[in-house]
Amino acid sequence: MTDFPARTLRIGTRSSPMALAQVDLVSDLLRKIEPELNIEVVPVTTEADKWQGDLAQLGGKGLFVREIDTMLQRGQVDMAVHCIKDVPGDVPMPKGLIFAAYLPRDDVRDVLLFPEGSDMQTLDDLPAGASVATSAVRRKAQIGRVRPDLNVVRVRGLVGTRVDKLDGKKQIDHKLDAMILAMSGLERLGIVDRARQVFTVDEMLPAVGAGALGLECRKDDDAVAYLLQQLNHEKTMTEITAERVMLHGLRGHCNSPIAGYCVTEPDGQLSLRGMVFSRDGSKFVNAHDWGESMNDPAVLGSRVCAELLRQGARDIIEGIPH
Repeated sequence: MTDFPARTLRIGTRSSPMALAQVDLVSDLLRKIEPELNIEVVPVTTEADKWQGDLAQLGGKGLFVREIDTMLQRGQVDMAVHCIKDVPGDVPMPKGLIFAAYLPRDDVRDVLLFPEGSDMQTLDDLPAGASVATSAVRRKAQIGRVRPDLNVVRVRGLVGTRVDKLDGKKQIDHKLDAMILAMSGLERLGIVDRARQVFTVDEMLPAVGAGALGLECRKDDDAVAYLLQQLNHEKTMTEITAERVMLHGLRGHCNSPIAGYCVTEPDGQLSLRGMVFSRDGSKFVNAHDWGESMNDPAVLGSRVCAELLRQGARDIIEGIPH
């Protein structure tokens, strides 16, 4: 391969502190392969980053990646780093683009935070009517299943800004008693000490693609694809494939509380669990299956999807306004 290190690698990314930290991680890994590699970071503040309201009003979650994907298609950047949970699962990949690699998956668990100075430790400590902040319909539904007496409110924005709102350092309309965030986000920002209760995946099933970073490039850019493929973590790619095949088959929209998590058991067999919820969590369907003799992740994802649909997932999804 002769393109690198002579050629500059332009990386498109969201401009948030967490996204830039992720690009720093990827850049360090790439320079271990090509020590003389020249990298240019091209940060973008997407329309979704600027919007503080309901993402459905803008066209859904895919807005976090759409602008960067367009730049990649136009040749303005050579690759992109995406959180896979932000990549829509109900539509095909943008024309001409591929995920050449997935990095090893980070912690997928969700965590509960309390304001600075609070002595509360768990969800059970919150009194009825307490306000719990989250940006995810998936989390809201799962909290509603176990604590329907809580007031779950939407708070979006950068993770650091959200934590400031929880602590009362940023002006908001109402006082927050707790907040749910992703453990991986706290780790990347170096504020893991703020986590009080760490939910198990049985207590709160993760989002499809949680904790995983995907490295995207143009399908016809062989040099970049070859470079990125050297970072690919096969186990993560296999598990993400199962989850995203399930998600694609469910055809959920951005207001659909859908969760899915695939793991590789010690014996090598894949295990995939999927759930679909109503907005308040009062209705849900749940499916769990294991890889067959071929252990094909796409087959497993299709089987779990089919079982969720058999149980009524389509009615739940279509019953939610979007």
